[in-house]
Amino acid sequence: MYAKKEKLIYVIDDDPVMRMSCKQILVKEGFRIETFEDGLKGLKRIQEEKPELIIVDLKMPKLGGMEVIATVNEMDPNIVIVVITGYATIDTAVDSMKAGAYDFLPKPFTSEELRLIVNRGLERRHLIEESNRLRQEKEKMQRQFITFVSHQLQSPLVVVQQFLEVLNHLGDSPKKQELQQEWIERSIIKVKELIDLIRDWLQLSKIESGVLVDKIKAIDPFPIITDIVQTYNEQAKQNNITLTVESPESVSTVKGDEEALNVLFSNLIVNAIKYNKPNGKVTISIEEDSNHVYISVSDTGIGIPEEKLETIFEEFRRIKSESTKNITGTGLGLPICKKIIAELGGKIEVQSKLNEGSTFRISLLKYEE
Repeated sequence: MYAKKEKLIYVIDDDPVMRMSCKQILVKEGFRIETFEDGLKGLKRIQEEKPELIIVDLKMPKLGGMEVIATVNEMDPNIVIVVITGYATIDTAVDSMKAGAYDFLPKPFTSEELRLIVNRGLERRHLIEESNRLRQEKEKMQRQFITFVSHQLQSPLVVVQQFLEVLNHLGDSPKKQELQQEWIERSIIKVKELIDLIRDWLQLSKIESGVLVDKIKAIDPFPIITDIVQTYNEQAKQNNITLTVESPESVSTVKGDEEALNVLFSNLIVNAIKYNKPNGKVTISIEEDSNHVYISVSDTGIGIPEEKLETIFEEFRRIKSESTKNITGTGLGLPICKKIIAELGGKIEVQSKLNEGSTFRISLLKYEE
């Protein structure tokens, strides 16, 4: 809700009684009020300080209300204009609204009618300003995001270029074959990082475009989870990590999209493996109640510092520590998970203890015909 004391309102009317009446009513409401006897004086003052709302009479000497409306809209289209007139007809109301007025109030009117229309007009302006602020904030974030991603895309490419230049100048070095193998392996790692980043970025863009909502249908999460576990079981075994699925015999279908749920569960399970400890465990458990299906991914890994829990879902925000310095990632996995959950109308929560492990718990809505 807007703050009334900050709102400046101009009353432009050649009738001194009407100007005084409007001022008395609106000052009691806590607004700042200035009055003008004709359109020219009102417009001159607007050039000095723009109000949030203008109350203007249609019939005035020197400059009529229609001309005032047109000029004000050129000066600042966000200024809300309320027309008052003693010559009210449907045609004049329509004409004033077409010219850019927000609303129309025929004379005589009551104090309550004036208060109502002014508050409604200021609330509309507040919503417009908030919408503009959010749009500008989103555009700023998008620019920052693109700049950051461009940097992230460029970094591995620069490294690969350097690797290739080294290979190109090895000449007859006695360790040429050994060095070639080393730099090729390093290049492969950097190219994989690049591919992962592009994949995650495209996935994030797809989610933010809203296409996911149109694809929602009944999905059984159990086979998706078991397929993912089979896919990454070998990776887990390399670090002696055990993957376990705990589930009832049958699981209800949820509102979802198979591709999106695959990305969601894959990100969480892969993270549980990557940030685990040798000989650790990853447990995926499935439960449900009357309205939701709950999927928890728990690990016995390095955990997350308590002060970092609020930032882990922010884009490109990765936890940097001695225990994570050799773990690669794009910093987009958890933000993607959160956006998928939001699109599906679900919820994601995390509990973690440093050096003991983490549990990510997802709630998904059951699918109802």
